[in-house]
Amino acid sequence: MPHPIVEAPYLWLIPAFPLLGMLFNAALGARAGRSRVGVVAPAVVGLSFLTACYALAQLLGAGEGAALHDRVYPWIAAGSLHLDIAFNFDPLSAVMTLVVTGVGFLIHVYSTGYMAKDEDYARYFTYLNLFTFAMLLLVLADNMVLLFVGWEGVGLCSYLLIGFWYQDNNNANAGKKAFIVNRIGDAGFLLGLFLLFWHLGAGTHGLTFREIAAHAGEISPGVVTAICVLLFVGATGKSAQIPLYVWLPDAMAGPTPVSALIHAATMVTAGVYMIARLNFLYILSPTAMAVVATVGALTAFFAATIGLVQNDIKKVLAYSTVSQLGYMFLALGVGAFASGIFHLMTHAFFKALLFLAAGSVIHGMGGEQDIRKMGGLKARMPTTYWTFLMATLAISGIPPFSGFFSKDEILFNALTADRGHFLLWLIGAAAAGLTAFYMFRLLILTFHGDCRADEHTREHIHESPPSMTFPLVVLGVLSVIGGFVDLPLHLLWGNRLGHLLAPVFEAHAEHHAMGFELGMMAVSVAIALAGIGAAYAMYVANPALPERLATSLRGPYEWVFNKYWIDELYDAVVVGPTVALSNWLWRSFDVGVIDALVNGTGRGVLANSRMARRLQSGDVQQYALSLLLGALLIMAYYALQ
Repeated sequence: MPHPIVEAPYLWLIPAFPLLGMLFNAALGARAGRSRVGVVAPAVVGLSFLTACYALAQLLGAGEGAALHDRVYPWIAAGSLHLDIAFNFDPLSAVMTLVVTGVGFLIHVYSTGYMAKDEDYARYFTYLNLFTFAMLLLVLADNMVLLFVGWEGVGLCSYLLIGFWYQDNNNANAGKKAFIVNRIGDAGFLLGLFLLFWHLGAGTHGLTFREIAAHAGEISPGVVTAICVLLFVGATGKSAQIPLYVWLPDAMAGPTPVSALIHAATMVTAGVYMIARLNFLYILSPTAMAVVATVGALTAFFAATIGLVQNDIKKVLAYSTVSQLGYMFLALGVGAFASGIFHLMTHAFFKALLFLAAGSVIHGMGGEQDIRKMGGLKARMPTTYWTFLMATLAISGIPPFSGFFSKDEILFNALTADRGHFLLWLIGAAAAGLTAFYMFRLLILTFHGDCRADEHTREHIHESPPSMTFPLVVLGVLSVIGGFVDLPLHLLWGNRLGHLLAPVFEAHAEHHAMGFELGMMAVSVAIALAGIGAAYAMYVANPALPERLATSLRGPYEWVFNKYWIDELYDAVVVGPTVALSNWLWRSFDVGVIDALVNGTGRGVLANSRMARRLQSGDVQQYALSLLLGALLIMAYYALQ
């Protein structure tokens, strides 16, 4: 683990600023007015970003392998468990914190324009600030339990924000679906955490990452595998991997800036971060690493196939997120932890931009999300178009855009790393080609050709206000230059990000022949260009071709269009039987046993009370007669003795 440790008693301010913003908006937002809420909510995240920049400067000045630490106060002392509220700021935490606060700040600014007319303006920013606080708590936590508090916090906020417009039952159901699916994953996380604590050995434990790293080698290999796989179950929930990815496409029910925050900077990256943070544990289990890599590769390809034919602009991007997260887990599984975090960072730039640009399109078209009813928006929304194009080139893997460098690193490591395999590379490469295809399909159908909107919508199409276009431009620049922090082949300044993260992952760079590495880069670009060319051929050169293919390949098309009926399968196999069992238990046990006991007790007390009530009639003559009868009975009893 990184060393030396430098005390930095100000780190608590980074999560504290959004927490203060949440308290202000919750308590005073409605009375303070939209203008003040619209200033305070982004400002507190901006202050966290500036504090993180200051911390990064101190970290870089402390020497290689250093980490900043802030022990705020003792938290839990129970038996051998002694936990602190403490924050750790090492290179991995630094990258994550800057992504969360930097991208999060831009999303907050964007939201002031996108949500300007919403009735629950203050409530929206209350949740958004709380979301940022929870994610910062997660990435800065010094121990596993505090990380889990942030982990659950982002789960709660996702429920609140996905179902923000809860008046619509579909939105409320989407929020519940996200919450429940993540509880399934979190059950695995908790079991892994309990198993880890149980096997750390005798003595007092604080479950800090340094302590876990120091004792990891003492845990038996089988137990390490069990811990890692259980924790990965939690990661498949938070980061939407097979089989727990089903909540994420439905999360599009929330406001579009929420989608950007969830998909780019916060919740879905939590699982990737957790495994990267525990890299010293995972590398002890080749089985767990293989599981992570295989699930990641399959998810990347599987979700990309679904994205090919979706028509909701946000749903295409949702499946794109699931696919890109698969790439990150593929990198982690083959041991290329720095490459996974690099792609997490570049993905935050271009995916936040894609969602915010999609929100700009929806805003400009009066709420329309069906790309079949769009087209021709390039001239009407130029800023949105050009920034969307930058992000599309980045996610497609076209140099020199950011996504090219990070995705190429992952594919290269999938093939050449000790834990890599040709099949992993092949699946990842195929997913890359599909990504380029469906993203340019989305770009062409949305911005090019003739406008297919109805006349009323066509008349009101407009570019978004500066509060929305400014974040688009900033993220567009980052999507172009973001990849230059980790250049291959020792070009210019080389892989600075990988060098920065190396002490955290205790990794050593592997060197390969320049010709081989250049050849692999050329293959990656060729695959991306093939996908783009296919999209051009089908949606520009020959627009009738997609419909003909859908007709001739009706069976496969129906499978992909209906998302392989996975939701329906879950409803039939899991949801339906669970609801049926719950209804049976309700009627037979809850009503027949519990309610019967409670209600029977009540009825018995009521009957006894009615009988006793007759003895308290208030009639003096009745009382006198009762006394006389009682006296006669006593006398008769003794007379018969």
